[in-house]
Amino acid sequence: MRKQSNKKKKWKWFFISLSVVLGAALAFAIYWSVGVYNALDNFSEPEETAPAADNPEATPVPIPEWEGTERVNILLLGGDARGLDEGQTARSDSILVASFDPVTKKAHLFSVLRDTYVDIEGHGRGRINSALTLGGYPLAMKTVGDLLGLDIQYYVYTDFEGFKALIDTIGGIYFDVEKDMHYTDNADGNRYDIDLEKGYQLLDGDKALQYVRFRHDAMSDFTRTERQRNFLQAVAKELQSTWNIIRMKKILESVEPYVDMNISVNDMLKLGQLGVKSHVAGTTQIPPMELISDEKVSGASVIAISDEEELKAYVELTLQQDDTIPDPPPSGSPEDGAASGTEDGESTSASSDSSSSGGASRQ
Repeated sequence: MRKQSNKKKKWKWFFISLSVVLGAALAFAIYWSVGVYNALDNFSEPEETAPAADNPEATPVPIPEWEGTERVNILLLGGDARGLDEGQTARSDSILVASFDPVTKKAHLFSVLRDTYVDIEGHGRGRINSALTLGGYPLAMKTVGDLLGLDIQYYVYTDFEGFKALIDTIGGIYFDVEKDMHYTDNADGNRYDIDLEKGYQLLDGDKALQYVRFRHDAMSDFTRTERQRNFLQAVAKELQSTWNIIRMKKILESVEPYVDMNISVNDMLKLGQLGVKSHVAGTTQIPPMELISDEKVSGASVIAISDEEELKAYVELTLQQDDTIPDPPPSGSPEDGAASGTEDGESTSASSDSSSSGGASRQ
């Protein structure tokens, strides 16, 4: 009888302990969910309070809606607001587009050269980074979308300090700086000087900003945009870690003062889930080198595009590719035969990549 009583007590305490653990886990989950939701809600900004363009009489530009099942494209803008008065809109210093396919879970990152010379609706032709100043976020989204052949549903804008806050809050990024980088910036009391040594190291927010801003080498903005894509891949990987997902409330609160966006709370939650499940399948520069032509405007050099339709086809092809999948061995090679399960190297079946990327034409 005493043995049975002891067994009952053990099971009783086991279930009590389990209940306490589950209760604590549930309480934390509720706290985390509510905290993240509230943090996300702080980003929601009524349209009338968004920074106005320098031309308030410009025709409003419609923004496509995301239904949740088709490809979603997000315009990422980095601005340098130094020297501007309150209410003035900065030109976009960095322009990137993150494109996600909800079906294949493939993400692609495009960096757009800021001096690319394009049509800006209602304003003729100009450098693509001036669209933000001329017509605000909607015009910037349409201008970049027209160039790539994509519907851009969302934008996220931050300045130098927002970028630094993000990197510092996630604990920095371990990254291999490919060479020494030095530049003296006399604006703002040398606050944004660049002084980096070559080598693998932990970059805090300040050092990370120095790395993605540096362009004082032979290829200037071409190599800078490549650095930005590579670094953002490392940031995206870090944000997908379990630890940073748990700390998401703190991360969001740290960057909120520096960020503008048009993403609702519900869409942020959906995009967050998609981002965690997705992998970066490829990154590239827009326009690619083979489609760049020299052009002078009022004596100044701009980046012109030799064939805009070919550029859209290039974007479409990029979205269908996945750089994380090794290329298949050449047809007829021993490896090809082994992979197909035949002795003579002939394939027993044919398959093709039928991803839901579709085309780049207004995805």
